[in-house]
Amino acid sequence: MTFLWPWMLLGLGVVPLLAGLYAVMQRRRPRYAARFTNLDLLANVVEGSPGWRRHIPPVLYLLAIAAVVVALARPQLVTKTPRQEGTVVLVTDVSGSMNATDVNPTRMAAAQEAAHTLVDRLPKGFRVSLIAFSSGVSVLVPPTTEKESVHAAIDRLSPLGGTAMGDALATAVDVVKAALAPTDGGSGGPAPTPEAPIRAEGEAAPAVIVLLSDGANTVGTYQPLDAARLAAEAGIPVYAVALGTPDGVAVVIDPQGRQRTVRVPPDFATLQAIAETTGGRAFQAPGADQLASIYRDLGDRIGYYEEQTDVSWAGAALAGVLVLAGGTLGLLWFNRFP
Repeated sequence: MTFLWPWMLLGLGVVPLLAGLYAVMQRRRPRYAARFTNLDLLANVVEGSPGWRRHIPPVLYLLAIAAVVVALARPQLVTKTPRQEGTVVLVTDVSGSMNATDVNPTRMAAAQEAAHTLVDRLPKGFRVSLIAFSSGVSVLVPPTTEKESVHAAIDRLSPLGGTAMGDALATAVDVVKAALAPTDGGSGGPAPTPEAPIRAEGEAAPAVIVLLSDGANTVGTYQPLDAARLAAEAGIPVYAVALGTPDGVAVVIDPQGRQRTVRVPPDFATLQAIAETTGGRAFQAPGADQLASIYRDLGDRIGYYEEQTDVSWAGAALAGVLVLAGGTLGLLWFNRFP
């Protein structure tokens, strides 16, 4: 919670002052009682001491003053509001290095589980696409709101081959452009893709790319940074995730069909450069827990926006309730208000 006028909270200092004044007045009560010289008559007039009950209405009034001060400071509550629509393209590495077990149980299994989490956290109106890449690139699911088909495709991912990261990113840009291109009312087909960026300056992106890779680019037509510039020109931010540890190893098949054990460290430097070029963000996920946390956060970051709501009314309402409660108890117990 934040405050629009936080300096008003200085007014809370009056509450302990009033509490101290009340305590002083209570300590002086025995002196007033001593002035009544006929103690036998006093015992007949006063039925009994109210005890602790006499302190409750003043405490309620002090709390009401504190609530009013907080209301005057204009408290702002930050809430997450789901976006109405958007497109998320999951670009997932399925190269042979995803068999590495430095991420429990394997990099591939951890990536699949995290992808399921991300898809589930996106708002219902979002379209999701799944692209898998190894030596080649496959658009497994075009942008759709049917999350079941995306989940099914994620479960079918299987690691094999090289790493065509640049080609996968370029394909994802084409998928986003096709999904967001206006339709031609005459023919019903997509109109030519506009040259202008998909989003204006300072405007929330209607589409993002989530790129997960566990190694360096090894094959393909596009270099990763060339594809990143295509995304930047289209106004599409890329959130890049480097999966695995520097010491990760995997058993791969070489061009001669022989099995070899090779080191497969993630290329975080390239992924970070891609994110910076496109206005996105790069993450390192050395383990399954970190990857799951990153994908959960990405789901919130992409699918929701933070909105500040003025809740001053709550402080004012609470103050009113406290004053009413204090007055009611005073009338019931002592026949006076306040």
